[in-house]
Amino acid sequence: MSIVNVYKKDRIAYVKMNRPEKLNALSIELIEGLIDAFQEADRDEDVNVILLSGEGKSFCAGGDISSFQQLKNTAEITFWMKRATKLEETIRNLDKYVISAVHGYAAGAGFSLALATDMVVAHKDAAFSFSFSNIGLIPDLGLVKNLVKNVSLPVAKEWISTGATISAKEAESKGLVNRIAEGDVLEEATRFAQRIVNGPPLANKFVKYLVNNASDMGNESNLMQEITIQALLLQSEDCQEGVKAFFEKRKPVFSGK
Repeated sequence: MSIVNVYKKDRIAYVKMNRPEKLNALSIELIEGLIDAFQEADRDEDVNVILLSGEGKSFCAGGDISSFQQLKNTAEITFWMKRATKLEETIRNLDKYVISAVHGYAAGAGFSLALATDMVVAHKDAAFSFSFSNIGLIPDLGLVKNLVKNVSLPVAKEWISTGATISAKEAESKGLVNRIAEGDVLEEATRFAQRIVNGPPLANKFVKYLVNNASDMGNESNLMQEITIQALLLQSEDCQEGVKAFFEKRKPVFSGK
């Protein structure tokens, strides 16, 4: 049985963590499996959106504590952390959007993983937990940086330091969650993904890049990036198809070229 299950349907790659007996806690094997699955889906020309979910009762319970206990020294711990951080970097650097479908708990590194994705759909009963302080650790997998893009510094400090658990509704109110699912979260996430999947893949690739890097660029650099990218897109087949479809009063069919 694979630790990561992947299947494709209607240009969506469904990537599911499959450690239900461990609430999908992130072991090295699971991390490596996710990285491989994401990179393969990103290379697949028949995939426009990647949808991440978890098997069983919860999305992800965080890092696998039993894996931590097997680490013997600083070198092994550093290696483990670099591989875990590679997961966040991989998601950030993919050309395609990754949408997470969260149910049950997204705790600790599971919260980090959800927030590392481009968009989040959460079940109404889902909860996000800052459980790091409970075991004397700080947030990892880029959680602090991704968090402070959405909430004030005092709120971020409070949540992290107190090991807070926030509801899906509160997460949505703070801009951490895009949609709340009343029913099956994977079905709702699929409907959400379908709104993007037929859009222009090439333009979406650059939108993801620009948004992810906007806060790190000055205004002049940002404008120059826009000019360069727009000049490229104006010559693309997708743009030509979009303009043609506009005048023909039909939906465009984009090829990503």
